[in-house]
Amino acid sequence: MILKVENLVKEYGKGMALTKALDNVSFTVEEGEFVAIVGASGSGKSTLLHLIGGVDKPTSGNIIVRDKNIYKMNDKELSKYRRKDVGLIYQFYNLIPILNVVENMELPVLLDKGKVDELFEKELISLLKLDEYLNYLPNQLSGGTQQRVAIARALLNHPAIVLADEPTGNLDSNNSKEIITLLKLLNEKYKQTIIMVTHDLEIADEAKRIITVSDGKIVSDIQKENNEVNDEDII
Repeated sequence: MILKVENLVKEYGKGMALTKALDNVSFTVEEGEFVAIVGASGSGKSTLLHLIGGVDKPTSGNIIVRDKNIYKMNDKELSKYRRKDVGLIYQFYNLIPILNVVENMELPVLLDKGKVDELFEKELISLLKLDEYLNYLPNQLSGGTQQRVAIARALLNHPAIVLADEPTGNLDSNNSKEIITLLKLLNEKYKQTIIMVTHDLEIADEAKRIITVSDGKIVSDIQKENNEVNDEDII
């Protein structure tokens, strides 16, 4: 088990204005799983992802990653967790505009004062078909290519968990298909644990497990049969 979410509650406001974004949520994720979290807007799915990522704090409950309760960490330890143990993929890519593709990929590793795994970096560049774009700036890239750079950045530090927040939400159907195919391949090739929030049920259906959230609660948790993908399936 790589992740345990235990009795998680997140509240906003007070009194009559109190909103319970998450209401006693509990589940576990095994290493190497690919989990999609789905739900309507306001269901609590993005709040859940942010709490797992260490960018917000719960009202109560625990989030345990690799046997460490992240909300019992001090600020320094939590910052290190966000840099090293979590790889983040955003809807709008969040690439640094003045850095080229390689510099964007390597930034989290260098911020953590780590050493870039050059062999793994070359493998990711080849797998994600970024070879010809290495010196390009983000504004010179298509949306799909920017998202591939963001995926490489998220994986390069060998994180415990990759958190993908609507990773296809800003892409057309062809690029969306390409990105979800890549995420599946990376999950299978490297046994990378991936938790993805999406409103798109067709995209969610590509994951191996689907957790549905409604009004801050888990209403279903479905384990699917393996749906494997090969390198040749990449567009």
